[in-house]
Amino acid sequence: MRKICYLDKNWLGHKINNENMSKNLGELKGVVYDFGCGTRPYEKEILTVADRYIGVDWSNTLHGLHADIIADLNKPLPIQSDVADSVVSLQVMEHLCEPQIMLNEAFRILKRGGNVFITIPFQWWVHEAPYDYFRFTRYGLEYMLTKAGFIDVVVEESSGFWTMWFLKFNYQTSRLVRGPMPIRWLVRGCLIPFWYIDQLVATMLDKFWNAPQETVGYLVTARKP
Repeated sequence: MRKICYLDKNWLGHKINNENMSKNLGELKGVVYDFGCGTRPYEKEILTVADRYIGVDWSNTLHGLHADIIADLNKPLPIQSDVADSVVSLQVMEHLCEPQIMLNEAFRILKRGGNVFITIPFQWWVHEAPYDYFRFTRYGLEYMLTKAGFIDVVVEESSGFWTMWFLKFNYQTSRLVRGPMPIRWLVRGCLIPFWYIDQLVATMLDKFWNAPQETVGYLVTARKP
């Protein structure tokens, strides 16, 4: 799982990603391909339920190259058809200029009955520029996965409005951390208590004053018939 530091402006985002993985871990099986594996943060957990983990990433990754297969997810992959039991792709689709190709390739390499598990941001800042191309609604995701051939497509919001809003607020206030190093440490030290408390409050507000159309991201599952 991703390490959570409660002094960070965005620890709640990492916590949500970890919870999404835990929630769906039992659905993974057999041979799992991780599209856009990055630093392979969930490899250990996936191997508790799967027989094999295979990371796929391109050579221009900003996270250090840790892939078993080096390939561009915007293009057809050098992987045989019908070899995967599960495909995961976590916080990756927004960085693809041709995301439909990735979904088509996931469908192709999956065995019949295999499943796909995707997480993706919705209302989130532009990151890893210039490789940040899209934000998808639940309707766009449903359309694209159905177009690729998947069935039983389920799209769930990862949060409500308040988590989304406070995380965006924290990223905005983090821009105040600038100047000489002593000033940066002082400003950051003043902001950390606010960051910690507002992320705690956000989860409570989402439970009692929910607005799922204003989510930080989506969790998507689907199956190959």
